Amino acid sequence: MMADLLTAASRPKTLRPHQVKAIEMLRLSLGKGKKRVVVQAPTGYGKTLTAAKIIEASRAKGNRVIFTAPAVSLIDQTVQAFEAEGIDGIGVMQANHPRTNPAMPVQIASVQTLARREIPDAALVMVDECHIRSKAIDQLMAERRDVTFVGLSATPWRKGMGLAWDDLVTPITIGELIELGYLSRFEVLAPDIPDLTGIKKRGGDYVEAALAELMGDAKLVGSVVQTWLEHGQDRPTLVFAVNRAHAAALQREFEGHGVAAAYVDGFTDRIERELISDQFRRGEVRVICSVRTMTTGVDLPVSCIVDAAPTASEMLHVQKIGRGLRVNEGTEDCLILDHA
Repeated sequence: MMADLLTAASRPKTLRPHQVKAIEMLRLSLGKGKKRVVVQAPTGYGKTLTAAKIIEASRAKGNRVIFTAPAVSLIDQTVQAFEAEGIDGIGVMQANHPRTNPAMPVQIASVQTLARREIPDAALVMVDECHIRSKAIDQLMAERRDVTFVGLSATPWRKGMGLAWDDLVTPITIGELIELGYLSRFEVLAPDIPDLTGIKKRGGDYVEAALAELMGDAKLVGSVVQTWLEHGQDRPTLVFAVNRAHAAALQREFEGHGVAAAYVDGFTDRIERELISDQFRRGEVRVICSVRTMTTGVDLPVSCIVDAAPTASEMLHVQKIGRGLRVNEGTEDCLILDHA
């Protein structure tokens, strides 16, 4: 029954070969009786179109669908992206949201919202960035054994994922996407190698306070900006900092050298984020200094990544670098300035 979930959809879509392959591999997995399948989709793969095609095909069978985003801040962006791909009948599970309508057949929610609300029935639940651990998703998967769950992630390597998910399909790799021209080639420059010997780890990553003290040293902050001035070629840039104070210090340092820089963290509201994004696209802001919040759901013309936040997490490292691998008009490659 669920094996035919991905039959041809009513609206014709132009899919790239690797997107077609992903859907076919997913269909085959479901046909073998798998009900918890992760699709590994690197940054720039075209995840939104692929997800829209899956949702459209499921809806053609009369199924209700839930799509979960990893953060509340990504809800409106997700709605807009799906509607641009022709998905209609969308409702939002979020308090006081103008699109709240439980009768709609496609429901979009953040994982935080799922933990606080009664979850409607659905034949298909799609979990974006499924490598991020969520108790709400874990509980939903445990309770609804008859429901098909499809996870999407560029980095499905979190310890324990195999206990919840029963299959992984990888239609294409980052290297293959680069060779085919769908992702940008990149060059890495490592001007600083911070001494992390005394920095302890907690929960698999470095303790933030100690790391911020190390990376917030005035000399290192100055080195980050000086390196960008010498090698960044005024490229549109994302800078990853350790914490809010570190990001603010980097923003001040860039501005002190006459570089138009903005600051974004998890508390930056949607309107301000949209304003900064528009300024970035127009070239009015050249550098955005952030704290992790720009590692997912970012679709900006970035051609330089400055990593000033050392991490022991391979997943987080790949997510950060991936923000600069989209092919953008006017740039042939991405420059990665690795201070971590």
